[in-house]
Amino acid sequence: MKVNRNFERWAPLLLAAALLVLWQIFVMALRIPEFIFPSPWQIAQQFAEFKGPLLAAAWGTFWVTMVGFGLSIVAGVMLGFLIGSSRMAYAAVYPLMVGFNAVPKAAIVPILVVWFGIGVGPGILTAFLISFFPIMVNIATGLATLEPELEDVLRVLGAKRWDVLVKVGLPRSMPYFYGSLKIAITLAFVGTVLAEMTAGDSGIGNLIQTAGSQQRMPLAFAGLVAISVMAMAMYELFSYIEKHTTAWAHRGSQDH
Repeated sequence: MKVNRNFERWAPLLLAAALLVLWQIFVMALRIPEFIFPSPWQIAQQFAEFKGPLLAAAWGTFWVTMVGFGLSIVAGVMLGFLIGSSRMAYAAVYPLMVGFNAVPKAAIVPILVVWFGIGVGPGILTAFLISFFPIMVNIATGLATLEPELEDVLRVLGAKRWDVLVKVGLPRSMPYFYGSLKIAITLAFVGTVLAEMTAGDSGIGNLIQTAGSQQRMPLAFAGLVAISVMAMAMYELFSYIEKHTTAWAHRGSQDH
């Protein structure tokens, strides 16, 4: 059992290493030029050569994403609580939110540029707009799926509607909430990079756009790797927090 758990822990790294080796062999065997499809070794060389600019761009993208993501948590939880706590609000607001979420965020970026200009403003707002919907939906779903029978029993015992929502509904929504965070954080990075490529003057998105226009594909891929590493790190952080705060909600989580 312990061997299986250790293997599960290292399986992603082993698979990633295998894919990198196959990638390197594929590029070398076909002699693909680096300006078309670079090898992992060429990308690693760009990391070593441009470590400073890459770290600076990654930090710029990271804090912009975190600001937008933080706003999405606040708005998503508040709106999700409103929608999930009332059948009337759920019926009235939810379809409108679905329609809004269907609007391509790439089409909104030029509008944000007109309103807020070039810089971090469009990046923060795009990260917010693209990531708040999963949070809102999961909080609303967690509250809206509270069993009527359970609510009736609590009411008989003297609990008010507010007590049921706050003391029972919200704790039951926590697994939904953490699940939404893991999805939303990756979307937030996508939104930030999208805005940086379209209307930014800094960050990984701007670096990728500049490197691509100069046909420096290894540097562009290095930027993509930096984004992936940051997104995976935040995903694992929320997974760790979820595991240690909502273990009761996962079958077999108590088995060690």
